[in-house]
Amino acid sequence: MKDVIYDEFQDKVDEVLIRHASLLDILSKINDAESKSNRAVIKSITNCGCITLDASKSPLPEGTEYEALKEYRADHIKGTLCPTCREKVEEELGNLEFYIAALCNALDISLYDVMLKEYKKINTLGKFSLY
Repeated sequence: MKDVIYDEFQDKVDEVLIRHASLLDILSKINDAESKSNRAVIKSITNCGCITLDASKSPLPEGTEYEALKEYRADHIKGTLCPTCREKVEEELGNLEFYIAALCNALDISLYDVMLKEYKKINTLGKFSLY
């Protein structure tokens, strides 16, 4: 079922994208959408304050085994997005996803296949995928 949703989304993007359909337009729109996604998160911190950022160094005991690193990781986020900020971040991420699908269309690549290959890679490599 999920592959159908990806395929339908990709087909709908192809159907509605008219003005910015050249590869250069798509690439520049991806950069723009990425910047706007970043800006929406930053505004949640600097304007709204619903989340805060504590970007201090994560404590890591000396001699910690690789497998135990996950226990010490931190996302540095305090709080949760308010409904207004969540809506804005989701909107901007949706725009980014739209142009990623458009890039896949322009290059004749299946968005679902891209996601499936990445899933298989991280599933196979697990913690050794180094993300």
